[in-house]
Amino acid sequence: MTHSVTHAVAPPDDRSFVVIGETNLARRVCASLRDGARTVRHLTGPGDEELRTAMTPPPDAMAILLHDDVAALRYALAVAHISPRTPITVTIFDRTMAGELLRLLPQCHVTSPADLAAPALAGPCIDAGITALSRTNGRPHAVRVPDGKSPTTRPWKRERVGRRSQLKRLAGQLRPHDAGTRLMLTGLLGMLTVLLVDFAWLIALGHHPAQALFDSARVVATVGPAAAPRHSTVYPVVASAFMLSMIVLGAMFTAGLIDRMLGPRLVGLIGPRTIPRADHVIVVGIGQVGLRLCSELRRLGIPVVGVERDPDAPGIRLARSLGIPVLAGHGGDRAVLEKLHLHLARSLAAVGSDDLDNIAVAIAAHGVSPGTRVVLRAGEHEAIAETRSLLPLGTIRDVTSLSAAYVMARLLDTPATGVIACQHNMFVQLSADTFASWPLAARHGCVHVDTALSS
Repeated sequence: MTHSVTHAVAPPDDRSFVVIGETNLARRVCASLRDGARTVRHLTGPGDEELRTAMTPPPDAMAILLHDDVAALRYALAVAHISPRTPITVTIFDRTMAGELLRLLPQCHVTSPADLAAPALAGPCIDAGITALSRTNGRPHAVRVPDGKSPTTRPWKRERVGRRSQLKRLAGQLRPHDAGTRLMLTGLLGMLTVLLVDFAWLIALGHHPAQALFDSARVVATVGPAAAPRHSTVYPVVASAFMLSMIVLGAMFTAGLIDRMLGPRLVGLIGPRTIPRADHVIVVGIGQVGLRLCSELRRLGIPVVGVERDPDAPGIRLARSLGIPVLAGHGGDRAVLEKLHLHLARSLAAVGSDDLDNIAVAIAAHGVSPGTRVVLRAGEHEAIAETRSLLPLGTIRDVTSLSAAYVMARLLDTPATGVIACQHNMFVQLSADTFASWPLAARHGCVHVDTALSS
């Protein structure tokens, strides 16, 4: 497929912009706008009067870059009321809320850092040679940057699943993943074993199959066989032992079942929410970015399992509704990584909101399985502003830089459809096979927000 790279052309420097938010993304956008000698009014949390003053005269474009969807929605409505014709770029994670905002305010362009970063993270998670996986007309295209300067796109198709992989997925059914599930399955397996052994014994003693099944069920129910065989002295002793063992096995099964019914049930025992055993991607951190990455990988047909240390995190409920298995635990724990079969995984993505936690997870993953590819989210922490220093740990994706490049393109009337990154180069996607190189200024170029507030 043909491809081309263009260079972003800056519009006249007399344009004015308003940026709302104290996030790192807002700082990066403000700094990049100021780098072009443009007029920028940066507000962190303005009230109605402050917002009205900043909107007089109306700016050429406005960016609302907040973590709180409700606050972002409120500011967008207020800005549209003050200046109905001002183009607005706003970040909202919830897709239902985003759809309603687009319906109410056609001059709004809604996106989220999670949506922008998911293709750039999914690419290297699937294959080391893929920079990103973009979608054109609903079909995935692999974006590669072989020489670091010229992105190319090719249609991407998932490789066929072999018989061995299918058997591994089948073997992953009914596997215990926590103490409660282990109790339930142990009790159930013991009960079935007693039932089958007793049934086979009675058949060998000459009982009719229906009568043998009836007597075996009575043994499992601890009410004993209807009539012990007269010519067998061993069977009554064994049946008595079976009934006594059923007291323990039944208690184990009941305790595990109650624990599973009352617990969060983050992982299924059968079906798509079971933990995959091979050729899967482990996503550590089920926040906004992690949830979108899991969803994108599942849509591409790649087995995925999430890891989240907080079982009450907001993303857990969404992951469960999307059928994504999530294991509660710390991604840097060796026991957790081994339980998730890291050595058989396609890759591990550490995409939590804390850079230091992501680094710890990457180091632990290298210690458990040095050959497994690691994709790392970084760039949020002030102490790790230079993400290229983390390259030995794996493939690095700076979500803030990706989002800032896209927001900048939208503010400057560039029809961006996506954004990709390769090492320290940023490219805004203009069409299926056209990209624009997009430099960004460092976030410390923003003088409006204190560093301590945003870190």
